[in-house]
Parts: sequence; C-alpha cells; structure tokens
Amino acid sequence: MKERDTMKKFSKTDWKVLENMSDDDINFSDIPKLPNAFFKRARLWEPQTKVKVTLELDEDLLEWFKQEKDEWEVRIQRALRLYVETHKEYSKILEA
Repeated sequence: MKERDTMKKFSKTDWKVLENMSDDDINFSDIPKLPNAFFKRARLWEPQTKVKVTLELDEDLLEWFKQEKDEWEVRIQRALRLYVETHKEYSKILEA
C-alpha cells in the first residue's frame, strides 16, 4: 500500500465491528431518501489521470485554500471540477 493510501488521522471507528455488520444492521433512519431529480442529474465519475503543472495563483487564493492545511490541493481540484461541470451544463442550456 502506498503512503498516500493510508489514513493520516487516527480513526475512532471500530473497524472489526463494521466488518461483522450486515446491511440489515445499518440504521438508515436519519438519512432522507434521495429524490428522483438526484438520479436524473447523477453522473458516473471515474478518477482521471493526474498531470503535474506549475501554476501561478494570487497569494490570497492560495492562502484561503491552505487554511486547513490538509489536502489543500484536493480542494483546489474540487473547485476546478465544480467550475468545469457547472459550465458544461450551462453551455448545454445555451446550445438548446
């Protein structure tokens, strides 16, 4: 297992108990059912190949993403993904 695949924070989860649970043992009562609209908009997402780049950012933007220190690169990736996916949908609407 690669180091990046291991958890960096200590987990309080009792993994042995979870391994022995069946699906029927799981309490879903506090989770609302997803509306049909969710499934109409849902997309299958598969991890993409990562490419290393050098990127210049405004200092305040970088500091904002680094505030929590852990995985700030992942948060930037998610922000860019959200921007792209939102604009793809917007472009489809404009083309219609």
